[in-house]
Amino acid sequence: MTNRFFALYVVLNSLLLVSTALPAQTPKKRLYLPTELKEVSGMVHLPNGDVWLLNDSNNPSDLFRFDPIKGLVLEKRTLPVPNRDWEDLAADSNGNLYIGDFGNNKNKRKDLCIFKYNLQSKQLDSIRFTYPDQQAFPPAQPQNWNYNCEALVFLNDSLHFFSKNTFQGNFVSKHYVLPAQPGTYVAQLRDSMVFKNRVVTGAGLSADGKTLALTSYIIGKKWGFIPFTKCSVFYFTNFKGSNFFSGKRQEKRLPKLLIARQYESITPWNESFWLVANEGRKPQLQAIRRIKK
Repeated sequence: MTNRFFALYVVLNSLLLVSTALPAQTPKKRLYLPTELKEVSGMVHLPNGDVWLLNDSNNPSDLFRFDPIKGLVLEKRTLPVPNRDWEDLAADSNGNLYIGDFGNNKNKRKDLCIFKYNLQSKQLDSIRFTYPDQQAFPPAQPQNWNYNCEALVFLNDSLHFFSKNTFQGNFVSKHYVLPAQPGTYVAQLRDSMVFKNRVVTGAGLSADGKTLALTSYIIGKKWGFIPFTKCSVFYFTNFKGSNFFSGKRQEKRLPKLLIARQYESITPWNESFWLVANEGRKPQLQAIRRIKK
């Protein structure tokens, strides 16, 4: 091999190594969503790379496969069940999506449900449940309304969900657990934690199951008349098993514009980045944002 051909071989081989080392495409820092996803409330990134989203109550019972790189809806599936108040989306490694139809703003629902939907077979099942600690529908005092839920993840054959307290409450979020199998159950109350001046609105779990992320926000008034808002992601790591609240807690502030964006879903993109999505509410548009842990 001549020196010229050897030099060319080295250059081409180096370019090949560099190209194979380049990371996969990453979504932009902000990507606006189409109008049909104006009230996006659940989002999950599957191991095969697909991202699925859903809207909450007062919307059709649709699931959307979305490309967060190009900003396009790739597929829409309409399920033959009502969208009473779909609030979050989780997935397992067997191609099942879990749709949390457990939105319960007035704390009076007795038909709480998580739908289990297989993407390949299109089989649809129901996981129905009640809360072990709810005795009144609703409780007499709004301060005690803590039986609304907007956050869901799957781990170790179980579904884990986290209550959304009212702004008038004590800002406690309760961690409940259910089997990820069709049936009717009383949920297990696993743990609880105070999130000062925050209500929990979405959940995501890293691919290795070692980091839980919860979106949260608050909209209120200081001294009764000065508007204030805050929005954050809380990350939990170094927990044992699925005792998430026993781990290390880290808070990351999310961007806002005058008032907090209504962040209601989060999912990991890769080891470095997470995606969060907010509903559209004037003057803010619905969007997905890429954030670092």
